[in-house]
Amino acid sequence: MALQIATTGKPIVLVLINGRPQSIPNLVPKMPAILEGWYLGQETGTAVADVLFGDVNPGGKLPVTVARDVGQLPVFYNHKPAARRGYVLDTIAPLFPFGFGLSYTTFTYSNLRLTANHILPTGRTRVSVDVQNTGKRTGDEVVQLYIRDEVSAATRPVKELRGFQRVALVPGETRTVSFDVSPDQLSYHGPDMKRVVEPGEFTLLLGGNSVDLQSIALIVDSKRTAKR
Repeated sequence: MALQIATTGKPIVLVLINGRPQSIPNLVPKMPAILEGWYLGQETGTAVADVLFGDVNPGGKLPVTVARDVGQLPVFYNHKPAARRGYVLDTIAPLFPFGFGLSYTTFTYSNLRLTANHILPTGRTRVSVDVQNTGKRTGDEVVQLYIRDEVSAATRPVKELRGFQRVALVPGETRTVSFDVSPDQLSYHGPDMKRVVEPGEFTLLLGGNSVDLQSIALIVDSKRTAKR
């Protein structure tokens, strides 16, 4: 039915009310906009109307990864490096990545930096990025911090969500969003099942979802190293 309506050329919005992600790769290219509602409850009509008529600028992000088809299952963003090899002539990219979400405005990220890019295993640093509202409406962006341990005694995921902040920005406004990075974010349960921060290189990634990210390297050194 949705595909038939799309052929009329009228401006339409696909509203999804569901309890789990749906694979709709045939609909996505034909829909000007898609509103994922999950189970909204008794105020479904009010909430959907507020968004569709522009009374509310949505700023939600997907808490799951949405697969293209059943052949991709299980699909999640924090997989191991060799876990998602896919099929011949097929893509391993999801339909929508974890953390994805649009609004009636746009945001850009710039000037990613660290207060210290060399720290001890017990040390701390702060990663910051400038976020600008480049659209014409006030809106909220959820800035997400992911971390990857490049070399470790046990295999680690390609990235793990370690923090997020929601910021409201008026058109043209730029705000610096910062995250403290400490052993709480860098440690994991090692082969002996004890939490450890292993010396080596970590990659810190910030962005609006688990795919569109900017990265910066952090070195955890067993010896004190001068700040660079």
